[in-house]
Amino acid sequence: MGIGIRTRGTRSTHMDAVAVTAATPATRDRYMDLLRVASLATVVLGHWLMAAVSVGADGTAGVGNLLAIRPGLQPLTWVLQVMPVFFFVGGFSHALSYRSVSRKLAGRGVYAAFLRARLQRLLRPTAVFVVVWGAGALIQQLTDSGGDLAGVAARLVAQPLWFIGIYLAMVAFTPPLLRLHERCGWWAFAGLVGAAAAVDVLRFAGGVPYVPFLNFAFVWLAVHQLGFLRADGKLTRPALLAVAGLAGAAVLVAFGPYPLSMVGMPGERISNMAPPTFALLCHGMWLVGAVELLRKPAARLLERPRAWRAVVVANGIAMTAFLWHLTAMLGVYAVMLAAGLGLPAPGSGAWWAQVPPRMAVAAGLTAALVALFRRAERPPAARPPAPPARWSGPVAALGVALALFGVLGLSIVGFGGLLEGHTAVLIAVRITAPTAVAMALAGWALVEAAGGTVRIRRTGAGTHPH
Repeated sequence: MGIGIRTRGTRSTHMDAVAVTAATPATRDRYMDLLRVASLATVVLGHWLMAAVSVGADGTAGVGNLLAIRPGLQPLTWVLQVMPVFFFVGGFSHALSYRSVSRKLAGRGVYAAFLRARLQRLLRPTAVFVVVWGAGALIQQLTDSGGDLAGVAARLVAQPLWFIGIYLAMVAFTPPLLRLHERCGWWAFAGLVGAAAAVDVLRFAGGVPYVPFLNFAFVWLAVHQLGFLRADGKLTRPALLAVAGLAGAAVLVAFGPYPLSMVGMPGERISNMAPPTFALLCHGMWLVGAVELLRKPAARLLERPRAWRAVVVANGIAMTAFLWHLTAMLGVYAVMLAAGLGLPAPGSGAWWAQVPPRMAVAAGLTAALVALFRRAERPPAARPPAPPARWSGPVAALGVALALFGVLGLSIVGFGGLLEGHTAVLIAVRITAPTAVAMALAGWALVEAAGGTVRIRRTGAGTHPH
């Protein structure tokens, strides 16, 4: 029987979470749900910590990166850059979900139904975020209001959308890569690792242009492939994976052209993140191996109803919180500036003293934004079953492609200057914010339409049914 969470009011949410806890199958891997929540929460806390707002001598507010201001903190990214864990969990969930859809439909329309089932609760809150911020940025520009920080925020809040673009690609490529995994097992992962290494050789030794962008696929899909291996019980030596990944990353950073930080730094010539490097892939291997070593004690903890209930509730709002967390943090800074409160130099003792109350207020504001927008993350009502259309697969693929390039474009160009023709380069193509917004929304609409002819029963908790 399918189980899910309604999100209408605190009392209703609690009661639904209790029901979900009671209905959770004994075979469900609760630890993967915990990893999803924990990885997103770590990203949120990391962004709140790194966002260092200061006021210049001319009175202009700007946002810097704490890790660039205090480089001695960059080794922390080897633990706190946890996006590989989220993509690993995605691979695990996508493998189980695609197989479930295939069994239920056993014919035409599987791809479109799979995409819609996996992306509904990702693209819907993203679409709401894009519409609300796009409208707000447009009003700000037309009225010339908001000040310097508002203009910076219009660009900055869109940056985390890169993760959604990459995740869309992972969902889209799941069917062929899952078949490759079923035929080749660990060799499929090894092939992606080898391809990522070859790209870096061509990049750093050969100076070949554009080829580095291939590692947006090879690096992240390799981590995703580890999720397939985990789903089939083949990830049996996590300690070996962790040691190999950590040693590989350390050697590459120590003797290669790779920077220490596993997140991008402003102004640096080479970033491990954009485009991803082989060092980042090694980092991902280390993290996946490390979290797998913690699986058994965490699984015992999650057998307790209260702990599992907390994971269920968090999964029901995780994507909405992720989308709006930077808005909340910048809102806190805006209030501080408007109230005339001092902003100490980032990284100073006074600045660190402000961190706990600033994060507490940001958490409260994020909770308010979640309460306002979380309905978009709620599973839609099931539609009556109908024969799948012949065009559903191609339309769904087109929708994913448009949404992917739209959100990636927005992550680069931001919402600022919607009417001024600001552009950014997405690989080799210039893109404007209005174009990116239109592509993202059109892609979401196509995915909804293409997958809307079938009924998929959801199972499990949160937004990632197994």
